[in-house]
Amino acid sequence: MWPYLENVGRDEIMSKAIQLQRNSLPVAVGNLESYVHMAHEFPVLSHQEEYQLARDLRDHNDLEAARKLVLHNLRFVIKIARGYNGYGLPLGDLIQEGNIGLMKAIKRFDPEKNVRLVSFAVHWIRAEIHEYILRNWRIVKVATTKAQRKLFFNLRSAKKRLAWLNQEEIRAVAEDLGVKPEEVTEMESRLTGSDLGFDLQNSDEDDNHTSPVAYLSADDNDPAATLEASDWSAHNHRNLARAMETLDDRSRDILERRWLADKKETLHALANKYGVSAERIRQLENNAMKKLRESIAA
Repeated sequence: MWPYLENVGRDEIMSKAIQLQRNSLPVAVGNLESYVHMAHEFPVLSHQEEYQLARDLRDHNDLEAARKLVLHNLRFVIKIARGYNGYGLPLGDLIQEGNIGLMKAIKRFDPEKNVRLVSFAVHWIRAEIHEYILRNWRIVKVATTKAQRKLFFNLRSAKKRLAWLNQEEIRAVAEDLGVKPEEVTEMESRLTGSDLGFDLQNSDEDDNHTSPVAYLSADDNDPAATLEASDWSAHNHRNLARAMETLDDRSRDILERRWLADKKETLHALANKYGVSAERIRQLENNAMKKLRESIAA
């Protein structure tokens, strides 16, 4: 099904294999039972067969060898994917993601390590499935840090009952997984919650349900107008800062003390500081303001 490609690198071979996966391999869509039955028709490779195929791929860029390695290990992907049925995502999609992980593992597999492919590939298969679950389990991503990801896939199995964890159980889970107790509490809250549309129409059958748009407070301002005003304010601040840099030190100091300081200076206080009259300070202030306006306008 996959043609032999000559004069191309191994990375390109496997990249091409991944791109052709949906066209060349049987895929986990439609009748899932037929797919599972088909996958089990490919027997498990012996250690020697697997070793020779892996060497053909590594040494000769043999894409046919890569195809056989994938086909004869599909049953293991199915077995691993079934372990994630509890997340409510389609098994066919989990298998598809696992197949991608299997191909990535084959790309990096070294037959000289004397390790069976499935033992090496299981980590890649799980990694792809984990990424798919985290992207699709909720609209809002529930796990972003390494600790949160660890909790997401281990917390439910660590719980012995449906009720919320007590403090002793939280400490035990935190110690067992190497995370902070507050992270355990936060993830438990995320797992027990659910996505809720902000402006869903209230159901006539459930008078007790009210969408958040009905009770969450909001400003009267249009969000777009608020954002525009914020951007305009930031733009003006940047222009003012650049314009202030064009002034001499004395003029800049006068403006900062007269207009930008929390406790504004008087003309007489600045006159005493610089040893000039208050009228001279007023003139310097007016000249500096004129320069600012010209600089900002330019």
